[in-house]
Amino acid sequence: MKEELSGNTAGLKASHSKRLLATWRRRVQQRELVSAELARHLTELSREIGRQLGVLLNRRGEVEHVIVGDARQLTLPDIGRARAGSARLRGLRLVHTHLKDEPLTRDDLTDLVLLRLDAVAAVVAREDGLPGKVYLATLMPWNVKGDLHRLVEAPSLYELEFDAQAEIGALEQEMARVAPVRAVGVEGRAILVGVHIGNRGAAEASLQELQELARTADVQVLDAILQGRREIDPRTLIGQGKLQEILVRSMALGADLLVFDRDLTPSQARHISEATSLRILDRTQLILDIFARRAQSADGKLQVELAQLKYLLPRLVGRDDSLSRLAGGIGGRGPGETKLEVDRRRVRDRIAALESRIDRLSGDRATRRRQRNRAGVPVISIVGYTNAGKSTLLNALTDSSVLAENKLFATLDPTSRRLKFPRDREVIITDTVGFIRDLPKDLVAAFRATLEELEEADLLLHVVDASDPRHDGQAQAVERVLASLDVEGTPRLLVYNKADRAEETARTLALRDGAVAVSSITKDGFPQLLARCEEILWKRGKVLAPGHEPEFARPRY
Repeated sequence: MKEELSGNTAGLKASHSKRLLATWRRRVQQRELVSAELARHLTELSREIGRQLGVLLNRRGEVEHVIVGDARQLTLPDIGRARAGSARLRGLRLVHTHLKDEPLTRDDLTDLVLLRLDAVAAVVAREDGLPGKVYLATLMPWNVKGDLHRLVEAPSLYELEFDAQAEIGALEQEMARVAPVRAVGVEGRAILVGVHIGNRGAAEASLQELQELARTADVQVLDAILQGRREIDPRTLIGQGKLQEILVRSMALGADLLVFDRDLTPSQARHISEATSLRILDRTQLILDIFARRAQSADGKLQVELAQLKYLLPRLVGRDDSLSRLAGGIGGRGPGETKLEVDRRRVRDRIAALESRIDRLSGDRATRRRQRNRAGVPVISIVGYTNAGKSTLLNALTDSSVLAENKLFATLDPTSRRLKFPRDREVIITDTVGFIRDLPKDLVAAFRATLEELEEADLLLHVVDASDPRHDGQAQAVERVLASLDVEGTPRLLVYNKADRAEETARTLALRDGAVAVSSITKDGFPQLLARCEEILWKRGKVLAPGHEPEFARPRY
């Protein structure tokens, strides 16, 4: 090991530097926090130079680092920020001086937690240069209260009851015993992180929705943190200080995953991952994972894979500039492709192949729609926010058993059923994928073959969950997605669902918007719903010229 000083060494006298370098020759017994001789050596020098001094001691009692600070604090050298494991400590303890009689600082305790040090102690350097009061902190085993450390103080080293070897060994054993175990079927223990620079209410609603997404993905949510900022931090999204605070919280709760309620740039994801050593997901990744789980048909699986690859491509970056020849020039040429370039080329080739197959599927769907149109059977497509009850409504109307769960994106693959009206008239009614605010653009593009079904519909039933207090914002999010499709001339009927949970609200909203209030569970409101559908499809003509649809057909916000 190279013996050199770390930290604020500028302006040190040669004599002081020489005495500090001699610190490496000192040894401490394994059971001691620090020897009286080493403590006095540090406090005397600390008083002489007017700066805090510290040492990092290993479990053999050897000095590994000598650190020079300023009058108020010292900065630790880079000893590797990665966590040593939930049941293991770093094997190093920090002992440093305080020029004033003050307890351990927040930075001391943060270093203890983030670096998983065996212990952190401050020895007060009295005015006469002798060691004074001692402040000590050690980590605590994981506990449901989230307590992170135990604090001890003593008037002097001689009165401090702390057997370093025995207590640190016992602490690691207890950590291993009580470490949280991930439940079977749970994909991770997560902290959700949101950030806003404006409307806090909208950010809170989005974070609550992220919690539902996490539940759908079988992620156990331990905590949700929302930060307000003047501007987004380009490096870590939330700023280094807040990131450290969240990391400390993750250790207290036993979290192994951070889920951000915004899309992270490749650079942000990399910096956050390096700073925390936790798994990192953003909103788009979480939605893509849910889609990958839910896709059942070959069509759906192809579309999800395409969206995943389009998300992955810009994030295929090398950790070293020497791995890429994209910039060209001196040092960028080589005898063949780098692994990074091969990966990128393979991803691009796969994207092209998937887009070609999805285009063929789109053609097949168009053929089936033309055949259906020649048969003269009207088509009703159910659209709406995810988990608004679309599949449950389809099941109730047609006495079928399409998968319906109280989870987001339970339906990905379009499902069609025949529906008979009271006058022996038939329609085809189709359930479609649910929408969500900030639905990833690549996902909308990948599912275009599915969403094209909406463009051929004769009527869109826009289903809204009347029991959800965020119903207006959800309806607007659906309208924004529909605005990107060629459905401007298609009549729409707004349906406020789940009236069994919020009867008065549903009826009030239906009156306000010229809509229909129904319950897919009790089938209340179904006669009115079918009558309105029949009026639009037959009494007023199932194909209406753009701009001539009934007043009630288009929701008003």
